[in-house]
Amino acid sequence: MIEDNIGIIANVELKLYGPDGNLKDFREVHNTVTTGGKYGVAAQVLAVPVLPTPGWMEVGRGTPTSTLLADYIAGSRTALDSKTRTNAVVTMICTFPAATGTGPITEAGVFDVVTENTVNMWMSAGFLIINKGALDSLVITWTLTVA
Repeated sequence: MIEDNIGIIANVELKLYGPDGNLKDFREVHNTVTTGGKYGVAAQVLAVPVLPTPGWMEVGRGTPTSTLLADYIAGSRTALDSKTRTNAVVTMICTFPAATGTGPITEAGVFDVVTENTVNMWMSAGFLIINKGALDSLVITWTLTVA
C-alpha cells in the first residue's frame, strides 16, 4: 500500500509601526487554514478554478469563526501588497495604513473577495490585543505552506 499525506500549514507575522516608523509590537502566530481555504487550494488544480485566489486581509476585535471574523472592523478589508510563491510556500503581505483597522485588534483573516464581512476566508488567526492607534500602520505577513 502506498500512502502519502499532504498538509497545509499557515503562519502569520504581525508588525505594528508607530507614526515615526519605529516597530511598536511584533507577533508570530500559528493560525488556522479554514475549510474554505482547503477547498480554495484544491480548486487551483482545476483547469478553470471554481474559487478565486486570496487578495485581501481583514482585521477584527473578536475570535475568528470557521468562516468569518467574529467582529470585523468596518473598512478594514484591505488589498494585499504582494503575493508570491517560492516552491510550496505562498507569502502574502498586507499593510493596514494609518486610519485603517484602528483600535484593539485580536483577529485577522485572508479572503478571496473584496466585500468586507463576506466569505471565503482562507486562513484566520486569533491573538492577544494589538492596540493600533489612528496614526499607526500594521503589516501582516501570512505564509501558506503545502507540505
